[in-house]
Amino acid sequence: MTPAFAAQDPAPVYPDKLDLLVYQDPQGNLRPVQTGAQVRIRRQHTLANMQRVMGPLPGRQRAVPPALEWGEAELLGDYRRCRIAFAVEPGDRVPAYLFLPAASTAPRPGVLCLHQTTAAGKAEPAGLAGLPNLHYAQELAARGYVTLAPDYPGYGDYQVDPYALGYASATMKGIWNHMRALDVLQSLPQVDAARLGCIGHSLGGHNTLFLAAFDERVRVAVTSCGFNSFAWYRGGDLAGWAHRGYMPRIAAEYGSRAEQVPFDFAEVLGAIAPRALFVNAPVDDDNFALAGVRVCLDAVRPLYSLCGRRDDLAACHPSGGHDFPSAVRAAAYAFIDRALGWKADSERTAGSQPGDPGSWTGDHPHDS
Repeated sequence: MTPAFAAQDPAPVYPDKLDLLVYQDPQGNLRPVQTGAQVRIRRQHTLANMQRVMGPLPGRQRAVPPALEWGEAELLGDYRRCRIAFAVEPGDRVPAYLFLPAASTAPRPGVLCLHQTTAAGKAEPAGLAGLPNLHYAQELAARGYVTLAPDYPGYGDYQVDPYALGYASATMKGIWNHMRALDVLQSLPQVDAARLGCIGHSLGGHNTLFLAAFDERVRVAVTSCGFNSFAWYRGGDLAGWAHRGYMPRIAAEYGSRAEQVPFDFAEVLGAIAPRALFVNAPVDDDNFALAGVRVCLDAVRPLYSLCGRRDDLAACHPSGGHDFPSAVRAAAYAFIDRALGWKADSERTAGSQPGDPGSWTGDHPHDS
């Protein structure tokens, strides 16, 4: 598990959060980012500033053995869907669905699958409820991945109060739980512990980014309808990010104003770079305006180029609203395959069928 960066550690708040090619040295001077070590300095500053808003990431001492509890299992062709629960800290267990290959096989990649804002929670990516376009845990299992779909605090079967457990935000509790979910995947004999990814839509889309920023075990992240620059979110009014389901300090300490918050999503993307990152940002998403996504992509693209990893950043902009359409999922799954060195076991599911990108616009790295 990636070590915590303490929230109280000194870290500069950058005047231009879209300029990811500078870092502040110990003397307070802005310097150009030219080396991998300097990329990591800027990342550490971003993580420290995120923790000022989210609260501190717990240290490893908070972890307990996952102690999986197994519930009912259902055979679905070449894989099984199992209800499980796993321990994340003393007195707290997270319900989840785990997809495993039906037969004994060599270890394969594992993908954490995070749900959107829905009362069904984990059941939606698991294919048991909600929108077919968001059944990605089941679809990736059909491609041969081991997938894990946990509940976020307050959703599905997981009615926990993060604040009673000492967290400053539900967001940080989610990050911690998702890091522990990676521990679960790594503990399984069916999983190649070095090949892990994460995918999510909306709530799951930004939680995928937050997890990948903090935990470098995530080799590939797919975020669908998950973010834009805070300045582009409802005119910079971040009240929607400040309730107890997210980060209350945004209101209590930063007045719910984008210009006051010490980090922005461009910096979150920068903290993930140069690991593989796929962004689905539809043209008419009414939650996250495309223009605010583009400024973040424009900010991080030079960082991928600097690291010689230009092809590890991809973005698709389908027509339509807050959705994860079939053709884009097909592209995302192929991107995961490449990043994790995997050939799909099958192409049977609708979401993994090659699709006509038709109305996509811009931002695949080969187009920019």
